[in-house]
Amino acid sequence: MGLFSRKKVDEFVAPAKGDLIHLDKVSDPVFSQKLMGDGFAVTPSSDEIVAPIGGVIGTVFPTKHAMMITSSHGLEVMLHLGIDTVELKGKPFEVFVKEGETVKAGQKLATMDLQEIKDAGKDNSIMAIITNSDAVKEMGTFDEKAVAAGDDVLTINVK
Repeated sequence: MGLFSRKKVDEFVAPAKGDLIHLDKVSDPVFSQKLMGDGFAVTPSSDEIVAPIGGVIGTVFPTKHAMMITSSHGLEVMLHLGIDTVELKGKPFEVFVKEGETVKAGQKLATMDLQEIKDAGKDNSIMAIITNSDAVKEMGTFDEKAVAAGDDVLTINVK
């Protein structure tokens, strides 16, 4: 019976146009030391933010700088827009989805005003973090490179 069982695989895409980087390159130690979980980051060159994975939108933080997405295989993914941007009280962000909404990978979720974030002295890195790492069977690898929003970046085998 197990011969035809399908692997549970979640495919991640770039949440923005920019440079795909490993988490250990991010300036915030909470992310770079993977204290919240593993994943990847993008240094964005465009204001449009898309879903890094298909799933259901969980929490959308009132400050609009972060949201949770649960994949169909149960991965809990935090999409975090910028570092210390919570202090900007939502001003540079516009969110187009609501809690409980189902989204597809690559679907537009939000915009972030990169210039406004830079002017405020904040880092605009976008992190996609798997917060329930116990659900990960095998973490894929990726090369750092320039990406377009929606480009395939990471494959994860889920338990």
